[in-house]
Amino acid sequence: MTSVTDEFVIKTLGLTKEFQGFKAVSGVDLQVRRGSIHAMIGPNGAGKSTVFNLLTRFLTVTSGKIFFNGKDITRDDPADIATRGLVRSFQISSTFGHLSVRENVRIALQRPLNLHYDFWRSDRCLEGLSDKVDELITAVGLQDFRTHTASDLSYGRKRALEFATTLALNPQVMLLDEPMAGLGREDIERIMTLIREAAVGRTVLMVEHNLKVVEDLSDWITVLARGQILAEGSYIEVSANPQVRTAYIGA
Repeated sequence: MTSVTDEFVIKTLGLTKEFQGFKAVSGVDLQVRRGSIHAMIGPNGAGKSTVFNLLTRFLTVTSGKIFFNGKDITRDDPADIATRGLVRSFQISSTFGHLSVRENVRIALQRPLNLHYDFWRSDRCLEGLSDKVDELITAVGLQDFRTHTASDLSYGRKRALEFATTLALNPQVMLLDEPMAGLGREDIERIMTLIREAAVGRTVLMVEHNLKVVEDLSDWITVLARGQILAEGSYIEVSANPQVRTAYIGA
């Protein structure tokens, strides 16, 4: 029986996804080391987001296997995968715009505490979550905005709020889909700090186009091109690879 060792929290074997005969991902053998910040990079259309969608089961695998903590999750439901600790944030902020910062975080906290269906409960019944809500809000630097409606936040602060709601699910692995997309320099520095802090005691797998962010944050990098792994290694190793340079800037 195929399994992963404790060294790797995620492993794929021959991961493939076809769309009407077109292979968006083809034979990807990915290994994500436990406790690392692992970046997945590549030119547009390389298959990065498709791999994310396959890992979290938003897409069905055409062939191949996905293992999480040694368990085959290739056919598991997305909700079951999230419950096990493999949690994804999306490229576009996905907060509840009509609710406050505190309410957004509290809703996220209800799921791991088995309160996620109890929206009819009064605020008094949920007061036990208040300390944890405030802790998460402070951790992402939104303590001065806790009563603000999410839709009134700047884009960078919305991303920070999304980060807090992801952390509320207590993930073992955070999958971050272009966490820096649309951010200015100041917000990028803030989110980079959050990622570093969140990575303590957990694993981060991220798709990111900002190569400076990749260089500063990543322990290991997988480069995809045309749905296949082109290169892997440290930033120094992959940036010096002639095939990687060709894939990004042309021959």
